[in-house]
Amino acid sequence: MTVVTTICGIILLVAAVLVTYRLLDGPNSLDRLVALDTLIALSMCGLAVWAAYTGDSTFVPAIVALSLMGFIGSISVPRFRVRDK
Repeated sequence: MTVVTTICGIILLVAAVLVTYRLLDGPNSLDRLVALDTLIALSMCGLAVWAAYTGDSTFVPAIVALSLMGFIGSISVPRFRVRDK
């Protein structure tokens, strides 16, 4: 189980680095929004992997809070988005 969680953590870390590059260097604001949503999803997956590794269920409210934050951000940002030049 330790090998699986280590591999999952490494894959999530590599994905987070790639998504962070897209977040900082995105050609427009919608690409940055998708990258931010993906980064939130990767954070939720990272917390879930850590909770599975430790066997501690106190991370579940943090995962739920991150999912709500990602949902609200996905809904509210496009509504007030100004077109890129």
